[in-house]
Amino acid sequence: MNEQTPHPDAGHSVPPSFSSTPVADTSVPAGATAPTTPLPPTGAYAQAQPAQAGTPGVHTGAAFGAAATPAEPKAKSGVGGGKIAAIIIAAALVGGIAGVGGAVGYGSLTAASSSSSKSASGPSTVTVNNPESVSEATAIAAKAVPSVVTIEVSGSSAAGSGSGIVLDKEGHILTNAHVVTLDGEVSDPAIRVTTSDGRILDATVVGIDATYDMAVIKVKDGSGLTPMEFADSSKLNVGSMTVAVGAPLGLSNSVTTGIVSALNRSIQIQSSAAPSQSGGDQQKSPNQDGSQQPFQFDIPGRGSGSQSSASTISISVIQTDAAINPGNSGGALVDSDGKLIGVNVAIASAGSSSSSSGQSGNIGVGFAIPSNIAKRIANDIISDGKATHGLLGATVQDASGQKGATVVGAAIASVTSGGAAANAGIQAGDVVTGFNGNPISDASDLTAQVRSVAGGSSATLTIVRDGKSQDITVTLGTLTP
Repeated sequence: MNEQTPHPDAGHSVPPSFSSTPVADTSVPAGATAPTTPLPPTGAYAQAQPAQAGTPGVHTGAAFGAAATPAEPKAKSGVGGGKIAAIIIAAALVGGIAGVGGAVGYGSLTAASSSSSKSASGPSTVTVNNPESVSEATAIAAKAVPSVVTIEVSGSSAAGSGSGIVLDKEGHILTNAHVVTLDGEVSDPAIRVTTSDGRILDATVVGIDATYDMAVIKVKDGSGLTPMEFADSSKLNVGSMTVAVGAPLGLSNSVTTGIVSALNRSIQIQSSAAPSQSGGDQQKSPNQDGSQQPFQFDIPGRGSGSQSSASTISISVIQTDAAINPGNSGGALVDSDGKLIGVNVAIASAGSSSSSSGQSGNIGVGFAIPSNIAKRIANDIISDGKATHGLLGATVQDASGQKGATVVGAAIASVTSGGAAANAGIQAGDVVTGFNGNPISDASDLTAQVRSVAGGSSATLTIVRDGKSQDITVTLGTLTP
């Protein structure tokens, strides 16, 4: 993992309200439930506790609540592309019988609160032991952590947890579809949200968009929540700093750092929550023997057999080397200003996901859905209960696999009569190399980009025909689930 922690004198502002003791919040938001058992303390927000037998020791620190002054934005548009020869794992902690967090053995840790009779607040969110030496990552965490929650989901036969991002004070929270459905295993989930300061709130599903693995849930009273600020993900550079915030393995308020490793990636994932899209754009397998398989979710406590009826989705992602692990799904990937640039969704594993006996973890290749796409889908779900997606009306395949190929891209194998591609004059044999300015290196890239925009959108496709490049404007159709 590539951590960037500049010296505190290098121009990063330090929050002015550092103190040796946490500030108690005496207000109890309506709808909040005081925890009957305090949340397990982690290094990010622990109160002083002696180490218990058989459990890790917990250290103390001073907490602060004021957000740091953001560093000057350095974002510019970047380019990237290509695919990954590894197995993608959904970063959702979806446990079997062990339940949420039980597998890692932290359930016995407790944090006594001297002011429990006066406040429903939980432990502080960020620990600072030395206010005179605060890194950039510390300042970013101070701003971002309060806007990220832990989500616990349970059904009749499955339970698990992931992370979520606070959207507004009305109580809307953004997460992944595979978190709230446990990758299709739960149709009517019971959802409980734990805020960064330890309040527990019940939540309901507002809408699920399995096509891009996104979902919005809502708590009854979000007045005490801190909404996340969104950045423009189209302004990112490869090499820009990233910070991942979430609850890996149920460990709330965890923060890891890294960089943007690549932009304009696309990954294919088999999702049991996704509907069949037999009426949509078709994507041919690059190999007749099927040796190149779609990336898959790998969920602890569940074998790979349940994936047999799954549909394959293609999503556009940001690649980062910030450590992302099971449980980080739905959590935030933020920039050096503490603003959202992506929603953590998946990681790559060098091992096999076919075994349910073990859990693969971070290898420095993580993925997040860009904030611009996530924001569009979240707004659609909040306003209409669902999101729409573009439809090109064509069968596509990797251009690099075609005989006589001279450029990478998505080769048009055929077009649907009366569809968007046909109406725009796109022909079989054309190779799509760009979509709205984003590079297209294969069929998955094109599918992911088409799905990222709303149905009925106007898009500019760059194609190569007879060795010459040209731009064609297309009015996309709407994907029917």
